[in-house]
Amino acid sequence: MKNNYLLILGFLLSFNLHAQTWKPLFNGKDLTGWKHVGGGSRFVENGLLASKGGMGLLYWTGGKLGNCQIRVVYKMQNFNSNSGVFIRVPAEPKEEWMPVFYGYEVQIDNHPETSNEDEYHISGTLYAFTKPKSKPGKPGPEWNTLLITLDGTRTIVYLNDQLVTDYREGEPVPARKFDFEPYPGRRPNSGYFGLQNHGDEDVVYFKEVSVRPLKK
Repeated sequence: MKNNYLLILGFLLSFNLHAQTWKPLFNGKDLTGWKHVGGGSRFVENGLLASKGGMGLLYWTGGKLGNCQIRVVYKMQNFNSNSGVFIRVPAEPKEEWMPVFYGYEVQIDNHPETSNEDEYHISGTLYAFTKPKSKPGKPGPEWNTLLITLDGTRTIVYLNDQLVTDYREGEPVPARKFDFEPYPGRRPNSGYFGLQNHGDEDVVYFKEVSVRPLKK
């Protein structure tokens, strides 16, 4: 009986450890597992995901992500640069605008005022939908860490260990202000995931993209 108990305990501890292990989606060498749509391109440069031109999207082809945590480490090329991390995209992207309109973009832009946008468009928010609880984005060339939690219908975003977004499906969002903003409406619990390239003047480098399942 004691031996059986120890075996079960060992299995549970091993399972729990495995469940908390980060799985890298970007291997630091090439674009294995990724596909690009839209303008410009993303490529690997000195172990980082770099870009040129845009607007486009590099998305993970390994299937939809949900009930998980996603860790993204990035830096801006300039003092401020624009990009985004796309989550809950309902279908595999065939072009760059469907994810913008029907998914969520976890924004990367520390100074949205430059493009006449407000704080609903700042780093760590769900672009155009959520008001930031803090504004901890670091300028280039400092590194930033996004921790995105997809927990059923709840989306939580920490940026540099500070809570920026905590949103549940169905909560009110502002009316659209621009024709390039997403359409309101519920997003799926699981969806495709991608990284935006915004243009030659807005280069953001990604060093780490990892995922792990939520503990049950």
